[in-house]
Amino acid sequence: MSEEPPAPVMFPPDTPMAYFNGLLATDLAETVDLAKDPDALDRGGWWAVVATFEGGLNAYRFRDVRPSPRPVPSGPWLGPAPGSWRSSLDEDGYRSRVLAIKERIAAGDVYQVNLCRMLSAPLPAQAQALALAAVLATENPAPYEGMLHTGTDWVVTASPELYLSRAGRLVTSSPMKGTAAPGEEFAPKDYPENIMITDLVRNDLGRVAAAGTVRVVALLDRQEHPGLAHLVSTVVAELRPGVGWRDLLASTFPAGSISGAPKHTALRIISELEPVPRGPYCGAVGYVDADAGTGVLAVGIRTFFTSTTPHGARLNFGTGAGITYPSDPSAEWAETQLKAARLIALSSAVGDAGVGPTPSRWAGT
Repeated sequence: MSEEPPAPVMFPPDTPMAYFNGLLATDLAETVDLAKDPDALDRGGWWAVVATFEGGLNAYRFRDVRPSPRPVPSGPWLGPAPGSWRSSLDEDGYRSRVLAIKERIAAGDVYQVNLCRMLSAPLPAQAQALALAAVLATENPAPYEGMLHTGTDWVVTASPELYLSRAGRLVTSSPMKGTAAPGEEFAPKDYPENIMITDLVRNDLGRVAAAGTVRVVALLDRQEHPGLAHLVSTVVAELRPGVGWRDLLASTFPAGSISGAPKHTALRIISELEPVPRGPYCGAVGYVDADAGTGVLAVGIRTFFTSTTPHGARLNFGTGAGITYPSDPSAEWAETQLKAARLIALSSAVGDAGVGPTPSRWAGT
């Protein structure tokens, strides 16, 4: 007779844990700042990893890792009030920055820049990471969904985008550029933009790959996700002998799809134009199994994370769009709305129904 699958487990709300790819990790053993100890991911152990867009890299080694159903929250999701979300840029501020980027492109400084804004709302004391993860898994399933609770802060992601996966020396990255509503065509600018970022990823991987092993195995695939569609390409490479996570992250982070091209110039422009840090949004989130030589890190989009301020805990979420010379400022603003509306509505739910009202004012405030 076949064995019964393990029953879901319920944990206290502030238990340190991670859940990625059907693996439940508990019993947090250590936290490592990878800027100070960049080789930790190659020494052994199972690590949950969160990287901020600004370059903060933290890894959390768990002792107990096992296949498991999704852990059960001790109560329903109780999220922010729908009208409490505030944006770091209003529509006028976002559109003016799109025009500023277009001027930089016309001057020959850069080809493409990803311009983002951060949404934030007060976090109710009863809010649980596991409860939000359960809502997103049900209402907005994503290929790289997962969560990490460090005991104090937490990250819950419904990311559709692969930053890096690794199986031994084989590395895969799937940049996502181009967004459309369900059933709609992509804008003409989406196709060259995706190709440009795919070439950037190819060059990034080429710095650490064995000669002749970098290949684009899929180009401009349309992928359907809840509420929208994306253009996705996939690049694979074989790492040179002796290359570990230290060099791989150094050569590819942050992902090209959420920075721009050339990357170093795009990052400088982002720092000039965006009024607040992105944090884990547009960073990376996932896990590394150093014993098995495997790992999966998603781009930190469609990702919620907590922060503590003098005024209390907050829930944060980012949204953005890639700006090229043909970009229309109003259309780019609308793309940020499209990307955020469904998930902000879900995260604003109150009670156990899992779906809250669609917000009408949050994005422009």
